[in-house]
Order: sequence, then structure tokens, then C-alpha cells
Amino acid sequence: MDSVLFENARLFDGHSPETPDGMFVLVEGSRIREVSDRPIRADNAHRIDCSGKTLMPGLIDNHVHIYGESLKLAPPEPPITYRAQYAQKFLRHILSCGFTSVRDVGGGDHGMAMALRDGFLDGPRFFYGGVFITQTGGHGDMRPMHQGSDFCNCGSLRNSFSVVADGVVECTKAVREELRKGAHHIKIMGSGGVVSTTDPLDRCQYSDAEISVMVEECRRHGAYVAAHCHPAEAIRRCVALGVRSIEHGTLIDEATAEFVAASKAYVVPTMATIFALKDIGREIGLSADSYDKLLMVADRAVAGLAVMKRAGVKMGFGTDLMGQAHTRQGSEFSLRRQVLQPFDILHSATAINAEILNMQGQLGVVAQGAFADLLVVDGNPLQDIELLAANGAHLPVIMKDGRFAKLQM
Repeated sequence: MDSVLFENARLFDGHSPETPDGMFVLVEGSRIREVSDRPIRADNAHRIDCSGKTLMPGLIDNHVHIYGESLKLAPPEPPITYRAQYAQKFLRHILSCGFTSVRDVGGGDHGMAMALRDGFLDGPRFFYGGVFITQTGGHGDMRPMHQGSDFCNCGSLRNSFSVVADGVVECTKAVREELRKGAHHIKIMGSGGVVSTTDPLDRCQYSDAEISVMVEECRRHGAYVAAHCHPAEAIRRCVALGVRSIEHGTLIDEATAEFVAASKAYVVPTMATIFALKDIGREIGLSADSYDKLLMVADRAVAGLAVMKRAGVKMGFGTDLMGQAHTRQGSEFSLRRQVLQPFDILHSATAINAEILNMQGQLGVVAQGAFADLLVVDGNPLQDIELLAANGAHLPVIMKDGRFAKLQM
């Protein structure tokens, strides 16, 4: 069995802000065999001296869209084969930044999961939710106002990213269809959004009955619902109806944050996309109306992180970057650092995100029995989070599933 021994490492285990020095971690096959503060005997192991460096879990991004090659989401669409070429570029890049797992919350499918599983390309672990589910005129309905309901020529109101479903019956069928195709979770639209042009950002979407039936379908299947929500009202009602993961949560307030924390739901903020679009959105196709909506959330999004921290909300880590903005992967660390401590950010991007994936103890930790998804950082990211904001520049070692994706030591 192939084995790798990391020696003399400063260790961040994903859970504790303490980073003991002089730690040893033995990897055998795809798993961590042993973690010790004493030398580990391992004959014939490949040895990596981590003196002066930090060994930590592979990072997890819980809000990506691998097929999001541009902001032009309205029909007509480019061929999926074209988008697949963007996806492989995106997946290779995000792995090179140290992200050994991603959760695709809109568009990711079984075909790409198969390609990654069979080694057709190098990329992170891939948890996909299929297309997201939207009401007519909701955030996922990207038809221009002047187009009728028959504009989509694919047999139903469905595209690479979303399916339109109205009423309990359609919502039930839509969820079952995505679960049939292997979805790890189901993404719904709980409020208006930025890039869609026909829905107010600060309004709730879907009825209580529609959300409840989708939550129940997922619960019976062993999956869960993640909901796109900006306003506090949408966040609160989705959590009250059983939604487990709130995406974005930009306009959250103190009372809602306390409610979410008490409900043991999660929020996955996505700062990177907000400020990327603020910088270059108009250049890459964001409409004037959408840019105005973006400004509604940009001023409050970072402050919302502090609100959630005070309330004890479990915050995940996501980026939501699309098109050429995907190269700004590391900016999420820098943006969160404005109000959060490095440990909070790293905890979100490792152990908390693993909980959201229902992979606690398996991913996002350095512990016996966990998958060997590991990074060696040239320095201490708990003192300098910018080491992880540099898109892999300070990562001499990236290991996924016990195999080196990068080895420069």
C-alpha cells in the first residue's frame, strides 16, 4: 500500500484554533492512518519534512457553478460541450488553489461526476445538486420579459442551470427528477436575485406549501434543500420550513441570525462573487438593472458576516464565481478577513463545509480515518490568511484522496 509520512508539521486539524508544532501524519492509500505528536515508524513511506510549514485539511467551496462560463444565462444557450470545456478549466484551477472538494449548487450533473471519478480530468471531489428549481418569474427563470412560455425549445422550461416548477405537483416531480439523476442536494430559489431581471431581489419566492413539499421529498430521500435567499424574511421562512442551507444570506439581520443559529441551519455567504461583479460586472455582461440590484447587497454583505458571527450561526464558505471571475477564487479569504478572524474563515472552509456536505469526520479534518485531502502551507494561515488568498502560490503540496495533485518539496 502506498504511504506518505508528513513530518514535523504545524497542524491545523480543521476544528481547533490551536496549531501544535512537531506533528506527524501518516497517509496510507486514500485515508489518514495515524496522527501523532511523536515520530511515526513507516518503512518505505514517502517522507515530507514540513518544518516551518502548516499541514491542514483540503479546502471546500460549497457554492460553485462549474458550467457558468459567462453571465449570459438567458436563452439561447451555448452547447453543453462548450460549457464542459469551461468546467474542466474551472475544476483544474480550483484544485490548484487548494480546494479538494466543491459543491455545485446549480448545473452540476452526473456526467461530470463520472468524468472526475474515472480520472478523465484532475479536479476536486464533486458534490452536485443538478439544476436548481425556480418558480415562474423567479431567480432561475432567465427568459426576457418579451419572451413567452414556449420560448424554451427543450420540451419544458428547463435549461443547463434551472427548471421552472409551479405548484406542489410540479415541485414534487422536479425534486424527484433531480434526485433520480443522483443529486446530492436540491437547490431552490427562495428570493429574488441579482442576475435575473424580472424578479425583485428583496421579495420572497415560492409558497410555504411548495417549499415544504420539496423539503419533505429531500428528507425522505436522505438529501436536503439549499435555498438562495437575500432578504431576512426569505431566510427566516425557508429555515422555518426546514431548509438546511441558506445560500448568500446577504440581507440578514440580528433577529433572523439568532433564529437561524437556534434552528441549527447553515448559511453559506458568497463575498467573492459580489465584489467581483461590483468591479467587473458591467464589463462581462451584467445589465444595468442587475448592477443596481447588486449594489443593494454589496453594502450589507460583509457586515452580515459580523451579524452571523455574533449570533453563532454556522457559516459555510462559498464563492459563486462565474465566467472570467473564477480566477478570483482566493478573494473570499481576503474579503471575510475584514470582519472575521482567520480561524473562523478556515473553520468555515474545512470542518463546517464538511458538515454541510454530511461528510463530517471524513472531509475538512486531519484525523485518523478521514480522507487524505491535505495541504501544506508555506507559513501559518491562522496568522496570515492571505497565504490562502494567493490561488495556490503558497501551497507546495496539494493532496487529494491520498494522491498528489501538486508536489513541490
